[in-house]
Amino acid sequence: MSFDTVILEFDHALRTVFASSHSQRPVPGDDLPEAAMTAEERAHVCGLMRVNHCGEICAQALYQGQALTSRDPAIRDALRGAAREETEHLAWTERRITALHGRKSFLNPILYMGSLTLGVIAGALGDKWNLGFLAETERQVEAHLDRHLVSLPAQDLRSRRILDQMRLDEISHAEIAVQLGAAELPRPAKLAMKLSAKLMTGTTYRV
Repeated sequence: MSFDTVILEFDHALRTVFASSHSQRPVPGDDLPEAAMTAEERAHVCGLMRVNHCGEICAQALYQGQALTSRDPAIRDALRGAAREETEHLAWTERRITALHGRKSFLNPILYMGSLTLGVIAGALGDKWNLGFLAETERQVEAHLDRHLVSLPAQDLRSRRILDQMRLDEISHAEIAVQLGAAELPRPAKLAMKLSAKLMTGTTYRV
């Protein structure tokens, strides 16, 4: 890896974790009025959106690590394309947190580094396992978003629109990975991913 690449990747990491993201697509639900919510409901939605924002921080790191060690240019392009959509998810969730007067997770820098390491390892294992890791990650994120959609206050349509579109994008990313030749991960690997995600979501909801 060249020195210029190292600088670019480091700059990408800093912007992902510390800078505000921007969306080329309109923010889903931005045309809807803000719903009336109790203080408890608003705090709950802030917690959910903080989890989702942190998840997108981790996704950026995973894609970055996977692209760095992938051997196939087509797969690297697919990973970077998915990362661009995930950047929009970052922007949407951050904007929603701000609108609700919430805050982002203090753990974002730590979780970014952990996810980057996992992405590098996944890519180093070979492209079929790299894609299998991507596909399984997206499936688990889809299931996680399904749970959040059930948990949202019924009247909060703005948050619901954001999570609905994120869910559709995650499904698309998983399908692309399968089309490119993703291997099915062993059951223990899937279980380990679920346990890690459960720990991360439970912590970032509060911290």
